[in-house]
Parts: sequence; structure tokens; C-alpha cells
Amino acid sequence: MLRATVAVRSVCDITPALLRQMGVKGLLLDIDNTLTTHDNPDPAPGVMAWIGRMREAGIEMRLVSNNHPPRVEPFSGRIGIPCICDAAKPLRDGYRRAAADMGLDRSCVCAVGDQLYTDILGANCFGIRSIYVQPMERETWKGHVFIRIKRILEIPFLPRIFFKEES
Repeated sequence: MLRATVAVRSVCDITPALLRQMGVKGLLLDIDNTLTTHDNPDPAPGVMAWIGRMREAGIEMRLVSNNHPPRVEPFSGRIGIPCICDAAKPLRDGYRRAAADMGLDRSCVCAVGDQLYTDILGANCFGIRSIYVQPMERETWKGHVFIRIKRILEIPFLPRIFFKEES
């Protein structure tokens, strides 16, 4: 249950071609350590261009975050992607609401995130594909005991092979 469909080193490595191959029309995106560093109000370098490529390809997107509205809503507004706050991942409800909001069947939706026990497990429980993204930074874990424990418990299940589109 902790295996992702695909693993990438950066969200920017997810291409429209990969999503077409997977039959994906909608992405359910995590925020922290996926689109930006932890608690950062600005998207990471390259993320806005990547969002533009997804939009050009007709890919629907929703932010699905366990964070509260004061963190999620300003980020959502900044990048122009609607959000589901307090999603309670790995429970299914946040994913279900986001897919319904996009008007997409779960068969063509994929979750994207950096944590196996929330993002990937939640996708698997909801019955959708998932893309594991290597976390952007590790030093922030020092102040978050729960995140450190989850990261240690993830080690045996971490992907060993990462997708990289050939140039």
C-alpha cells in the first residue's frame, strides 16, 4: 500500500507526455516539500512554469493539503490552483472532494506528494494512481518530530528508481 505508481525527483519532472501515458487528466497536489519548501509562501523555482505547462496540456489541478486554511489559501491564490484544506490524508475524503470539484472520475486522477504515509497511502486507499516526489529539503525535519518519525519509517519503502523523460 505504500508504493507509488511513479517516482520523480522533482514535480517539474512530471510531463504532460507521462500523464497522457498514464491516462491522467487531473492532479491532486501536495504543497510542502512538493511545490515549495515547508511553510514557504512562494512556489519553488520552476514550479510556476511547470504549472503553466500542465495548464497548456489541459491538466486539471487541485491542491490537497492537511494544512489549515491560513497556510493553504494564500498559497493557492498565489499559484492560481483551487484547494482543499484540512484534507486529513491519508483518509479518502480530501481526494474525493478534489476529484469531484474537478468533475473527474477517479480513474483519470493522480495524487502527487512527498510523503508515503499521507500522500501515497491516501491515493492508494482512494484507488487512484500516485506520483512520489522526492522531498525538497530535509533540514526542516529537525523541528518537526512527527515528520522526522514518518520519514524514518518511510525509508524501507522509498522508491529506488525515478522517472526521467529522455531528452
